[in-house]
Amino acid sequence: MESSVLAFATDLLDEGPDAFFGNLTERAGVGGVTLASVYHEARDVFPHNPRRVVRYLEPGAAYFRPDPARWAGRRLAPRPSTAIGEGDPFAVAAEQARRRGLKLHAWTVFCHNDRLGFEHPDCAPANAFGDRYRTELCPANPEVRKYATTLVEELARYGVDAIRAESLHFHGLRHGHHHERYFEDLGPTAEALLGLCFCDHCRAGATAAGVPADEVRATVRDEIRARLADERRAAEPAALDTLAGGALAAYLDAATRTVTSLAAEVAEAAGRHGMRLTFMDGAGPGKGWLSGIDLPALAGAAHQIETLGYARTPEAVREKVAAFALHGVRPQEMAVILRPMASDCDGPDNLAAKIEVLRGLGVPEVEFYHYGLMRLSSMDRIGAALR
Repeated sequence: MESSVLAFATDLLDEGPDAFFGNLTERAGVGGVTLASVYHEARDVFPHNPRRVVRYLEPGAAYFRPDPARWAGRRLAPRPSTAIGEGDPFAVAAEQARRRGLKLHAWTVFCHNDRLGFEHPDCAPANAFGDRYRTELCPANPEVRKYATTLVEELARYGVDAIRAESLHFHGLRHGHHHERYFEDLGPTAEALLGLCFCDHCRAGATAAGVPADEVRATVRDEIRARLADERRAAEPAALDTLAGGALAAYLDAATRTVTSLAAEVAEAAGRHGMRLTFMDGAGPGKGWLSGIDLPALAGAAHQIETLGYARTPEAVREKVAAFALHGVRPQEMAVILRPMASDCDGPDNLAAKIEVLRGLGVPEVEFYHYGLMRLSSMDRIGAALR
């Protein structure tokens, strides 16, 4: 079973290559590192960082050095984080990984880009009222799709083994901005409908598939308005598959085809350069349909599916993986992320039992979240569990 730890480039920069890679190999004993190449805004606490305890990550920043020629004339282009200065931590990581016999994965956040969405709102999803969700990029937008495939081609020059693709799909209403506020209870139906994209590209794609997209948008607007006006109506469940005479369900089917085709394009670009594309589905089976996630189709489009195995017990981890099998994703086609911290594990035996469950199911890769966000004792827990 292959193993890796997810990390930020700032972890590498703050600690230096010897300490960073020493912890990975000597403490955790893993065979690779999964380094964030593009990441969204965050504020985190770093328990063992020698330079800081709390850090803010910039919106939609890249942690490698883009090739200007490749992005010439593009509106959507990766912008290096100010944290990396004039350097290229991905080049450092690639050289160090090669020297130490480790695999390097590029953990890449695609459509949750809170820099590019604000700079180019016409590339962001639009709800039924035309309001843009500027923390995201729409997977149906041609510029976004070209940005995604070019990003993969950029990362290939570092000798990356796999692209860990996070956010290669639509997002719901509550995905991505600080100080999001909902003082009235919207209810699950209004919240779900507010999360759907009705931009020109999404409506054009649905229309081409025979869906009356404008009619669906009008119906969704009316339904949301009614639920925003009446708290009793907001709490009432609704059968979304019957809304607009069943046309909403067809509209959602078109959205899943958008996501699947984008994943296929990105996987094809990765494959041309000898890399795998791992599609990350953090929510799990049955929960991503409003995001355009069709697991059986994605299992065919991408090289691998990854999910979060965050759970207290080995049995719960087994159930998470088994649920994917029921949705057409075999364990042999998966990678699973575990958390070695006390929130999930009470010791190395617990973590070892989870790893053994994955190994017994045939899962070929396990990753651990997250280098900078865990104590060094949790790194030791990984090493003990893997041994």
